[in-house]
Amino acid sequence: MRVRESTGSTRERIKTVALELFTEQGYEKTSLREIAERLDVTKAALYYHFKSKDEIVNSFVEDRLDQLDDLVAWAEAQPATLTTRRGIIGRYADTMCAGQYPSVMRFFEQNQTVLRSLAAGQRMRERMFQLANLLCGDDSSPEAQLRATLALFSVHSSWFGVRAPGLTDQERREVALKVADELIAAIGPPPTDDPR
Repeated sequence: MRVRESTGSTRERIKTVALELFTEQGYEKTSLREIAERLDVTKAALYYHFKSKDEIVNSFVEDRLDQLDDLVAWAEAQPATLTTRRGIIGRYADTMCAGQYPSVMRFFEQNQTVLRSLAAGQRMRERMFQLANLLCGDDSSPEAQLRATLALFSVHSSWFGVRAPGLTDQERREVALKVADELIAAIGPPPTDDPR
């Protein structure tokens, strides 16, 4: 390496460049050699931090798992109300718009078979089901389960499902939250008739 850097910043640079290449070329078509070349480091320097492309992808997933664990912990400490459900979706959307996560989502969307084949991908699916269960609260109906899952999906699929040119990240977030809110508002016991 030309410039002496901390191990943490080097790992982050590797992850950033790998994500760029994986998104541009696809996971399968990108080699560790190409990542090292774009970083202007030796392959040995790259191997010091990551032994394989799978390790790099796992690091993306691990970062995401940490965020989801924080959100699950917060949600579990809240009452099972519509306000909490809205808080879960809002916080989830915030993590989706933070840092390089939109790029990570595009990578996952373009390389779904990679994610499915990794153990970290299975752990991410488990966290998503935890969040969906928290969104359901006391409503265990199949309809509630589907609404909760679709609410989460509406947030992260907005990165590839909404194709409006010129849409800002904030506008994309607002569209996703509007759709998610329509879904989570229907979770819970049906309103009782007012006897008046």
